[in-house]
Amino acid sequence: MQKQFSSFDWFILIVYFLSTMSIGFYFYRKSRSREGFTAAGRALPGWACGLSIFATYLSSISFLALPGKSYAANWNPFVFSLSLPIATWIAVRFFLPYYRQTGEISAYAHLEHRFGSWARMYASFFYILTQLARIGVVMYLMALPLSILVGCDIRILIIITGISVTVYSFVGGIVAVIWTDALQAVILMVGAVVCASLILFNMPQGPQQVFQIAAADQKFSLGSFGGSFTESTFWVVLAYGIIINLQNFGIDQSYIQRYISSKNDIEARKSVWLGGLLYLPVSAVFFFIGTGLFAYYQVHTEDLSRIRQYVAEQQLLQEGIDTGHKEYTSRILERTSLMTDKDIGDKVFPYFIGRMLPSGVRGLLVAAIFAAAMSTISTSLNSSATLIATDWYQRYIKPDVCEKHFMLVLYISTVIWGVLGTGLALLLMNVTSALDTWWILSGILGGGMLGLFLLGFISRANSPVAAAAVFLGLLVIAWMTLSARVQSWPEHLQSHLHAFLIPVAGTLTILLTGLLLQFLLRSKKTE
Repeated sequence: MQKQFSSFDWFILIVYFLSTMSIGFYFYRKSRSREGFTAAGRALPGWACGLSIFATYLSSISFLALPGKSYAANWNPFVFSLSLPIATWIAVRFFLPYYRQTGEISAYAHLEHRFGSWARMYASFFYILTQLARIGVVMYLMALPLSILVGCDIRILIIITGISVTVYSFVGGIVAVIWTDALQAVILMVGAVVCASLILFNMPQGPQQVFQIAAADQKFSLGSFGGSFTESTFWVVLAYGIIINLQNFGIDQSYIQRYISSKNDIEARKSVWLGGLLYLPVSAVFFFIGTGLFAYYQVHTEDLSRIRQYVAEQQLLQEGIDTGHKEYTSRILERTSLMTDKDIGDKVFPYFIGRMLPSGVRGLLVAAIFAAAMSTISTSLNSSATLIATDWYQRYIKPDVCEKHFMLVLYISTVIWGVLGTGLALLLMNVTSALDTWWILSGILGGGMLGLFLLGFISRANSPVAAAAVFLGLLVIAWMTLSARVQSWPEHLQSHLHAFLIPVAGTLTILLTGLLLQFLLRSKKTE
């Protein structure tokens, strides 16, 4: 159905892969110490750390899921990007100076100093789970286009890529991650611009036809501006974006390690502004790719039929029904007739890359997708291993751990999390929208960590008050999460708020509850 990878495509992809792996092995010596593996010796330029932050944001979730969302719906998820300047300013103004001053490798050491060890463990535990979910989603989206292009079982590709990225993260540490991120960021941007241009200039009536078709179907809409909290409105996504981006810049271990890795405060500020603001226009390009593909396939209807048939075939194959089954043809026809744009959203861009792009460009785009995933997965593996070693092993198992033993824990943690992330990717193959899956998982697993951090940052609440606030916040998160899935609950006990509001509600519950309890306790003391 698709053009196969040409020899030139394979050459580009293999050269990129070998170059990335060689960078990891090149920096092996510099990452053999605790400081080198987790903080890159605190000597990197701001532009490199900034591109690394940007590349971490622009994972294969962005490269494939953003076009998939704008193809199936509109630009409503782009509102998430619009919240980035707000979060970036707050990070530079408040979060960055604090972490640079303390020099702590763990982002959650502050919570222990402020509220006790339970707070550090709570935040560290939920962060590690969030990164596991991120690794799984990103790894799945990396294998998806390759399976479409080469016709290989996606499960085999997930396992191969999982092993490759784990080895790369294992040997290179954070210094290799940051330098390869900088290279990957450039490849990502070039790949996105090339693809958007090819879509525009392959329209029968020229580039303007994309805008005409998209405008007629309201594909550039940012969503409803109404006051509903049950739908993905402009305001719901904006609130979600502010909370998640503050969580990223304020308490995300992978970002904090980049703050610390910069050689001075000025370079660190540059890194945050560069990483935060660069994502805004580049994510717009990816949304435009999805919109352009919608217009493209409205004109090239035969190709759209082929995509639907391909997706239906893959669904039947995963269910164990092959071409020899007596009902195969009838089931294919039934599924393709019922298939919606949402059902094929995440598959449209990989299909376009495989069928419509010329040799060489196709290899470049797949290399860019691979680069996006490599960046995110390696970052998540490194930051998770760092927390496991510092917050858990050194804190509770062996406080006086020597350098060699500490490095062994880092290596083992990297491998274990790589294996678990690969396993989760295998479980995510049947999701409809990878972006929605990731947003919901990250919101739930975030556990309202930002609320606890802000409570400690702006108030004088003590440990019991903070613990009570966290307990209530987790109850709210659990209630909102379960009520949408437990149909037997009475109507008045169910939450009808959109899933994107789960982290917003959890964060605000913890913060406001803590402030209220502190106020009540202080008022009682003054009586």
